[in-house]
Amino acid sequence: MRVLVTGGAGFIGSHFVKRLVRGGHDVVVLDKLTYAGNPANLAGVEHELVVGDIADPEAVARAGAGCDAIVNFAAETHVDRSILGPKEFVHTDVLGTMCLLELARETGARYVQVSTDEVYGDLEAGCRAREDDPLRPSSPYSAAKAGGDLQVLAYVRTYGVNASITRGANTYGANQYPEKLVPLFVTNALEGQPLPVYGDGKQVREWLHAEDHCAGIELVLHEGAPGEIYNAGGEDHENLEVTYRILELTGADPSLIRHVEDRAGHDRRYAVDDAKLRALGWRPRHSFGETGLPETVDWYRENRAWWEPIKSGAYRAYYEEQYASRLKG
Repeated sequence: MRVLVTGGAGFIGSHFVKRLVRGGHDVVVLDKLTYAGNPANLAGVEHELVVGDIADPEAVARAGAGCDAIVNFAAETHVDRSILGPKEFVHTDVLGTMCLLELARETGARYVQVSTDEVYGDLEAGCRAREDDPLRPSSPYSAAKAGGDLQVLAYVRTYGVNASITRGANTYGANQYPEKLVPLFVTNALEGQPLPVYGDGKQVREWLHAEDHCAGIELVLHEGAPGEIYNAGGEDHENLEVTYRILELTGADPSLIRHVEDRAGHDRRYAVDDAKLRALGWRPRHSFGETGLPETVDWYRENRAWWEPIKSGAYRAYYEEQYASRLKG
């Protein structure tokens, strides 16, 4: 297959590109190369790169010419940034999705929308979201992703587009931009910097390794049904539990933990029922605590040349805006 992977220079997208190339597929990457898009993530991987915005029809048409399938990873993804400025999230996650669906409609290409478990919103203990549950997004980010998902379902029903949706849990692994919890706390711990834990740190997330997530997405690409949604879950852990495990793996002092003012509208718990994806044959291979997180910490320890330049650049301005007043408080 010739596959257009949007956002392929980002975190999960780059893992997916590598997986497709290993499988013998021809890959075109369309990426705007914003702060989280890094060509170094694809170093040594055979692919064609088109720099452009998924909300730009001309760039989409250029990149998608002759492609049999489109897998959309391109998105503004960080909740904290969406609270600071939601406009970019609607532009990319809703309008950009519509633009890609227009390409799929015109060409007949298979389409997979990579979404998030956050569209289901807060869940009580013991509950797990199913694919047909109502969407209750809490943040501008998750609302934008839900909007994109609804565009996909509308294009399936109205235009007959061959499209499916995946909704993955919190994903971790190598090459993740250091604004999300795992890479932020790992790199801060390696530098001896504070680990800013929101509120009491008792928020529960499912943790899913990037390679396991990508295996599920590829399975849906080949075997998913049009108009169907597939959850990809992980292992349940409280944020504070993850934080202490990171301290243990890095050898950093627990005194680095700082409980700071919580995020506005912060959901307490996400969890999904992924029986539907497992019925297709998907099984995660990484244990979060035993293999996945230790391997991830080792990667950041051994690849300072990848993340140190990032944290010394424009990232500092964002970090100061997000955490400086919280840490002082």
